[in-house]
Amino acid sequence: MPSPSDVAPDPLARLASLEGVASAMAAARDGIDVLLRDRGLRQSPPETTGESLLLGAHASAALEGSGSDLEQMRAGEGDEVAQAALRVSTEVLGQVPVCSRTPLQAFARLHTLAGKGTVSDEELGRPRDAAAAARLADLGRLLVRPTEAPALVVAAVVHAELATAAPFASHNGIVARAAERLLLVARGVDPKSLVVPEAGHLRLRREYESNLRGYRGGGPAGVHAWLLYAAEGYAAGAEASPLARRPR
Repeated sequence: MPSPSDVAPDPLARLASLEGVASAMAAARDGIDVLLRDRGLRQSPPETTGESLLLGAHASAALEGSGSDLEQMRAGEGDEVAQAALRVSTEVLGQVPVCSRTPLQAFARLHTLAGKGTVSDEELGRPRDAAAAARLADLGRLLVRPTEAPALVVAAVVHAELATAAPFASHNGIVARAAERLLLVARGVDPKSLVVPEAGHLRLRREYESNLRGYRGGGPAGVHAWLLYAAEGYAAGAEASPLARRPR
């Protein structure tokens, strides 16, 4: 993705204007809105958010190679990757105010949680080298600029940037997926974090991993394909919500 200084005043809106992206994201947002409205957002207890976070942690850990099952994680157990995802899930929503002001600080905190005990203290929350620091700085500037792009586009770009640039010493996939969830909350798509985008990506794992590879090395076409895929991922994440299991 080009540096914000090299593109038009609203680069995220430019991405949102790519063929088919706006309509795909609008359809995904409509599905999320219907779910939240019709399945009881106003009456959803904190336990429902907790279940969504747990499901997301399990899916994110699985995408990162964990072999731990959901019931192990529900009990607070599991392998190192599962434990990293659980640590992130317990604090991700607490980073919403931070993300709105200084998003890079929030992302650094997510890595500090994920990497605890597996990388040195000096590496926690810090970019792994100068190139990674520059890429993060570009992303941070992009996120604090006004944009007319839909929040789903913003979240998808953040996810792909963190996952493909791998700016931290470890657990970049877990951080990327948690940052995506964080953006969906912070930008008003899913205020109570009831959608499970991580589970959507796990359900579509082949397409998810293929399109991330395309984003990394496929140029503009790869970015375009990732955004179209992301709309499918969000729709699948809505279907994976605990709310979707409730009888009407």
